[in-house]
Amino acid sequence: MKTSERPEFATQRRNELFDSLIEMFLMDGFSHLTLDDVAARLKCSKSTLYTLAGSKDALVKEVTKHFFRKATLAVETELAEASGSLNRITAYLNAVGRALSAASEQFMLDMSNFAPAREVYEMNTKFAAERVKTLIDEGVAAGDFRKVNAAFAADLTSATMVRIQLGEVRQRTGLGDAKAYQELAAILTAGISV
Repeated sequence: MKTSERPEFATQRRNELFDSLIEMFLMDGFSHLTLDDVAARLKCSKSTLYTLAGSKDALVKEVTKHFFRKATLAVETELAEASGSLNRITAYLNAVGRALSAASEQFMLDMSNFAPAREVYEMNTKFAAERVKTLIDEGVAAGDFRKVNAAFAADLTSATMVRIQLGEVRQRTGLGDAKAYQELAAILTAGISV
């Protein structure tokens, strides 16, 4: 059996291609790229790209999913290292900010204008809001937070996260994404602390 035919090699190669695609898309966006452009920049064939997805649209969606899977893993790893309710929410929101800070404005614009990628983004934002709600509920149960409507606080957080990612916060306040997440964490935790 040739090396390239071993399943672990194929999986590794797929992951490498997805990682390269993520890097390319985060830096430059994707709306202007054709599959020929992508293949040329990755120094691979279009048929190799077709092993990842059946079309450019499907490829963009798969790359977006791969990006958010990796970002979620990084965020959850950071969260697992934090202790205490305030520190956990702060760690979570700061980690989200760091995970998404690599995305260029063009990538965020392309993602918001392309429905399949936007759906992946919206699903992940919804997950993040639910995660914040769970962290608030845990803090209330531990007596670290005052009794607040966790669903409302999570919804408020989600709405702000969307505005950060769309660049609206940067445009209106001058805050970069990472700093905006730090401010969000500070305001949220101050608002719910006992």
